[in-house]
Amino acid sequence: MRREVVIVVFDGVQSLDVTGPLEVFAGAARAPEVDYRVRVASLDGGVVTTSSGLGLVPSVPLARVGRVDTLIVPGGEGTRRLDPVLVETVGRVSARARRTASVCTGAFVLAEAGVLDGLRATTHWAHCATLARRYPRVEVDPTPIFVRQGSVVTSAGVSAGIDLALALVEEDVGRQVALAVARQLVVYLRRPGNQAQFSTHLAVQTAQRPAVRELQHWIVSHPGADLSVEALAARAGLSPRQFARVFAREVGVSPGRFVGRVRLETACRLLEESQAGVVSVARRCGYGSDEVMRRAFVRALGCAPSEYRERFRGAGR
Repeated sequence: MRREVVIVVFDGVQSLDVTGPLEVFAGAARAPEVDYRVRVASLDGGVVTTSSGLGLVPSVPLARVGRVDTLIVPGGEGTRRLDPVLVETVGRVSARARRTASVCTGAFVLAEAGVLDGLRATTHWAHCATLARRYPRVEVDPTPIFVRQGSVVTSAGVSAGIDLALALVEEDVGRQVALAVARQLVVYLRRPGNQAQFSTHLAVQTAQRPAVRELQHWIVSHPGADLSVEALAARAGLSPRQFARVFAREVGVSPGRFVGRVRLETACRLLEESQAGVVSVARRCGYGSDEVMRRAFVRALGCAPSEYRERFRGAGR
């Protein structure tokens, strides 16, 4: 059965939001017995100019698109001024599609069309607050790389569109095809959808107080140390209660949550880059046991450490 994939384009679209998923699906289409047809559609079928100035020549007017398997709406500066005709047409095509996906601020097009009403969704972290404020019927989650709610999938910015497309290919035609495409593109097979959009250092504030700021850096460098509130408070020269209050105010999260993020992020990096076993990684990252680390991974990423390692290192092998 032919799987029709249509990627919507418009003036001001982000080029990588288009070409990332396009290359994934086109690469999968070259595999034996995989029958994707990937088309790029603008509203009237005319040439569009991306936000970087690149011209794109669509293959079909969006209005002429019939039933499709997968509709993908990219983001970009062009979503700041939504064309009502484009929004209406996207909504109509989405209603006939087996599934609909957005990349980055393409979520604004879907939200305006009512596709995201009552659903959990994400977009580029820098635009999540605006999406939530503008569309209160959408439950916006700023953390994950991508979110799936039934037949609708929304993803974070730019490169997350590649992760999303690889996940959809794996779902459609299997892991081996998705892995082959990832190898060809020299990317990981795919990051788990629940993985955070950015690292701990980018996700939180850098403290103004030198003592707290230095302690942040020390925690990152010593994830296996005693990082209890009492031990950290002693290192900062504060009482535990005062330390917890100051840290949360300066950093934006509690000491416990910051430590948890650092340990998880460090464990992920070790699983990706080293040959250390899961038990060794758990010990080096300050988890009491590999079972404690496993629970932390399942809770945060939706997969066990061994599965995480397989996803990230499979493409490299």
